[in-house]
Amino acid sequence: MSSLLALSNSLADIVQQAGSAVVAINAGRRISPSGIHWRKGIIVTSDESLGRYEEITITLSDGQTQPISFLGHDPSTDIAVFQLQNNEIPAAQIGDATNLKVGHLVLGLARGSEGDIRAAMGAVSVVSGAWRSMSGGNIDQFIRPDITLYPGFAGGPLVDAAGYVVGMNTSGRRGTALTIPAATVERVVNQLVTKGHISRGYLGVGMQPVLLPSNLKAALNLSTATGVIVVNVEPNGPADNAGLLLGDVLVSFDGVAVSDTGDVLALLNNSDRIGKTVKIQIVRGGTLAQLDVVVGERPAE
Repeated sequence: MSSLLALSNSLADIVQQAGSAVVAINAGRRISPSGIHWRKGIIVTSDESLGRYEEITITLSDGQTQPISFLGHDPSTDIAVFQLQNNEIPAAQIGDATNLKVGHLVLGLARGSEGDIRAAMGAVSVVSGAWRSMSGGNIDQFIRPDITLYPGFAGGPLVDAAGYVVGMNTSGRRGTALTIPAATVERVVNQLVTKGHISRGYLGVGMQPVLLPSNLKAALNLSTATGVIVVNVEPNGPADNAGLLLGDVLVSFDGVAVSDTGDVLALLNNSDRIGKTVKIQIVRGGTLAQLDVVVGERPAE
């Protein structure tokens, strides 16, 4: 048997094996996204691809449909989670996306609304470290596979050459493929299954970026040219209790320099900080001051 034929047969076997955990999501849109039976009884899909969250069904490999119930979603990481009652469907074999290297062959899988499995093959074109989405979501790795996200492929899995699901595919800018790594999906699933929402830190302030005068920056030996000015303080909130005032300019949070509101929100997205006391550094009246604030939990939306 030729090497090319062996590779072809191996890829077809991977599609058949990994595809057993892939479903079509029927959510009232002309183009149905796909979903992954991530673990027993749990379906994940692309949040932005959904037209609604109620009265949703999935289509299986035999063309049959089953209802699923909404558990929660995290728009900042584009993940929606649903409960599946029929646990006879095989669950995905989850792999480790940190093993991916540029040039590795990968498969994007999807399932059509009639139950047919679909696949697109390509190579990993970019792998880098953690990043923050435009919505403020913390994502463990930046993964860009060189595959075409045909209609219905969003929400489906990225599968490595060993047959493991290493993430969920979604659309990036200009329709390019991006993959939310398995570690991020797992973290979001754990919180949504247990709490129904994503726990995020909360200060109880309104903020906006502000330019720091160059002479002030030099005098205070600050590392950034901008800070975050406090424009509103919620009464009895964490910031208010810590003594933060209107007009204070936040320049450091828990030892990390901040230059815009996105920096602060990204640090608050770490649920490990909830309930803990962190040090914030502010500019007040032209001098540096330090406050201790107990990070609260943002109310569920």
